[in-house]
Amino acid sequence: MIVYICEMNKKELDNLTAWHEDQSHSNPEDRRFTLSDLEPLLKNLGPFFDVSVLGQSFESRSIYKVMVGSGGKKVLIWTQMHGNESTGTKAVLDFFKWIENPGSQTNLRDKLIGSCTLCVIPMLNPDGAERYTRLDSRDIDLNRDVLERKAPESSILQELLKNFDPDYCFNMHDQRTIFSVGFPPQTATLSFLAPSEDEVRSVTPGRMRTMEVIAAMYQSLKGALSGRIGRYTDEFYPAATGDNFQKMGYSTILIESGHFPGDYQRKQTRKFTFLALVSGLRHIAYDSQVDYKTYFEIPDNEKRYLDRIVKNVRIGERRGDLGVYFKERLVGDQVEFVPTLDCFDDLSGFGADDIVSGDHLTFASREDAENWLAIEFI
Repeated sequence: MIVYICEMNKKELDNLTAWHEDQSHSNPEDRRFTLSDLEPLLKNLGPFFDVSVLGQSFESRSIYKVMVGSGGKKVLIWTQMHGNESTGTKAVLDFFKWIENPGSQTNLRDKLIGSCTLCVIPMLNPDGAERYTRLDSRDIDLNRDVLERKAPESSILQELLKNFDPDYCFNMHDQRTIFSVGFPPQTATLSFLAPSEDEVRSVTPGRMRTMEVIAAMYQSLKGALSGRIGRYTDEFYPAATGDNFQKMGYSTILIESGHFPGDYQRKQTRKFTFLALVSGLRHIAYDSQVDYKTYFEIPDNEKRYLDRIVKNVRIGERRGDLGVYFKERLVGDQVEFVPTLDCFDDLSGFGADDIVSGDHLTFASREDAENWLAIEFI
């Protein structure tokens, strides 16, 4: 029997990276990604795929299911549970395109769809996607609605979970710029989580299987992403989807697509999310060997990264550093990044996309500094 190592080799990763850089540009790149963007792409999928409507959102938008593959290992993937977190959706669409045209990776493609049956919800929260909000149209966080099931979208996901009965789940999210890794802090472009099943964070057999998939993704990508992969906190959240699915016995892998320096449309992040997804599915398809303890080698996420730092500014009688966070705001159908004063402190232990001197800047009040930011970084 051939035993496959956990990570992709460099040639595999290089070929997938080259394929993505050549092929993915034709899909939409804006951070806001709505049902009207998704539907034409689903309708153009070829014979590898079976596309159907699972149900309707609260505002009667369609929630789609895409099936691909015929293998015995069942994998459920959902994206845009939070409507303003679109990177996972685009990465999944890139994966669909790769299935149809894998270039030099035909053997890997055939192994994945021959060993696995994939069931994908490519946009669970179309109402939130339309508004570019985390929540649904009634301000419900679908990621905290697993027990009450107040939202129809939550019931759709759980009914599919019960009927499909997957071996693995991939829960795809985006995370903010503020999440960092290591010291000096770097932005966390990808973060992974094997959700806990209880408050003491027991390492159960189901969590071990989840950790093995994450370890395979980490080993595959840690060279290419050099210091920008983090491990999201595994604090147990009693109402969270991943925690409860894990508790039910479904090994659930959380992927958080974060920031890459200067990449506010998340084109680079989308590429690495695609690579992470393929490497995780590769591990599942090949039953590759990996030590789950490698999961604990992934450095913890911290919140020590900002979009801008303006050093040594005076506000009143005090000198410190302005920490600037770009808040996302939908204006018409475009997402704008609005500079917001996140903190005023000694930020020598923080990283940022840009760090500039403010030795010459003096403000009478914090409000004056905020007004200056709104003009300077618009």
